[in-house]
Amino acid sequence: MTWQEAFDACREKLREAGVPEPEADAWVLMQYVSGIDRTFWLLHRGEAMPAETLAAYETACGRRAKRVPLQHITGEQSFMGLSFAVTGDVLVPRQDTETLAEEALRDLRGGMRVLDVCTGSGCILLSLLALCPNAAGTGTDISPEALAVARENAGRLGLRAEWICGDLFAEAEGPFDMIVSNPPYIPTEEIGTLMDEVRLYDPRGALDGGPDGLAFYRRILAGCGPYLSEGGHILLEIGADQAAAVSEMMREHGFTDIRTVRDLSGRDRVVRGRKKNV
Repeated sequence: MTWQEAFDACREKLREAGVPEPEADAWVLMQYVSGIDRTFWLLHRGEAMPAETLAAYETACGRRAKRVPLQHITGEQSFMGLSFAVTGDVLVPRQDTETLAEEALRDLRGGMRVLDVCTGSGCILLSLLALCPNAAGTGTDISPEALAVARENAGRLGLRAEWICGDLFAEAEGPFDMIVSNPPYIPTEEIGTLMDEVRLYDPRGALDGGPDGLAFYRRILAGCGPYLSEGGHILLEIGADQAAAVSEMMREHGFTDIRTVRDLSGRDRVVRGRKKNV
């Protein structure tokens, strides 16, 4: 089978399986198993693909056809221009979440301390530390497996952060100048309606926000006071229909300068506020 024939077969297999972007995924998988670039492809696509490479490609395409996320197959995902290791123990970093990181960077300065609650892969915290030299960061997560991935990502990026295994604020020692979080926010009953890549392969604990999707916001905003310095910022990723509810919770807990930030698709994505100075 030639390179072209193998690519065509994979693309059609993914299309038949309902994969959203079959051609793009077929190419990513080909690059992943073979390491070729576009120049090689243009010059050699009519030649026979090595048998070992073909076998690896067919295996990868078969997994993707079962709706295994592309990032679980390749083991990585780009976020804020950085490459992060990804496993089934963490939520796959998403471009929408870059809105949260970008907003945090507006106010983060060297010498400040930032706490990332429900850190998962560590992509938010580590992006902030990479792009704001001399800031210090702590990430907490209830999953030891997720924190193992976060530590791996810190190592591969050459960054230092404190990692704490526990529920929300756990053993964190405040105060922090900023708290960020992308908590679970999908209403429990809606999880079954999500696309297969999310429903079947993302950790349920990283998705399930309780009956109305707001359980973690209630807990974070009720408990963050002792961990946030006066005038400190809190930034929370939200579902597209949760801005009003989360904003009201912030007001109830005494936060000021509350506003909602939209992502590149125009959807409400982040609610942010500041702790009052006493």
